[in-house]
Amino acid sequence: MKESIYEDSSEKEMSFIDHLEELRWHILRSVLSVLILSIVAFLNKRLIFDFFIFGPTRADFPTNRAFCWIGEQTAMLKGLCVEGIQYRFINTDLAGQFFLHIKTSFIVGFIIAFPYIFWEIWRFVKPALYNNEKQSTRGIVFLTSMLFVMGCAFGYFIIAPFSINFFYTYSAVEIAENLISIDNYISNLISMVIPTGIMFELPMLVYFLSKMGMLTPQWMIESRRFAYVIILIVLAIITPQGDMISLMLISAPVVLLYEISIKVSARVAKKYAEDFD
Repeated sequence: MKESIYEDSSEKEMSFIDHLEELRWHILRSVLSVLILSIVAFLNKRLIFDFFIFGPTRADFPTNRAFCWIGEQTAMLKGLCVEGIQYRFINTDLAGQFFLHIKTSFIVGFIIAFPYIFWEIWRFVKPALYNNEKQSTRGIVFLTSMLFVMGCAFGYFIIAPFSINFFYTYSAVEIAENLISIDNYISNLISMVIPTGIMFELPMLVYFLSKMGMLTPQWMIESRRFAYVIILIVLAIITPQGDMISLMLISAPVVLLYEISIKVSARVAKKYAEDFD
């Protein structure tokens, strides 16, 4: 009898170790994908920096052209146009640009690799689901990746140009010239892009919490006002310090996503009720 118990515990331990080994390989492949894409980004610094990183500062950037057109139509918004603005950035560290190049390449690699990283995570989680759960989560990798890309695009094309233009041209003291460090510029740009991409995952988070019974549409509706306050607090933390404009720009789509999430939770609850009946 004791021998039988020992054998069972050994099998469970081996099963647990096998799962850890599988998880390790999923993590290693994810890290490797980020490293490979980071190296590719590192070797294409002109494309990454001139085209993407400093894109929002160029007059021919799509959003800036749109802002100029809006400014032509509405005199009150004429200040949105960045045409003719000469952006100047400085570097104050001897090795600053080199390490900034590495950091930026890694972040770009992570953003591009995000769909693959989530796919690896999903491959590890999926076998533990029941068949009906697998059916109800079909397309989850595509939807999650799409929401992340949409969020990053919103932060990059809408929030970043508006905020950069406003704060670079804003002057409270006329004798002080705005000379922004390149590290500060890129850090602010990243804080406008990646957090927005993460915030756009709200519907997917609500979907899983609703599936686990931790959220209901009724609770979300009743807690709507408190949720908006929490959203504003979280956004105030992740947006660039003192950037109320970015906060307002991000708040609008996140509030819309919350309303969409209520519909998602209601659909999950309805499906659960039908299956139960």
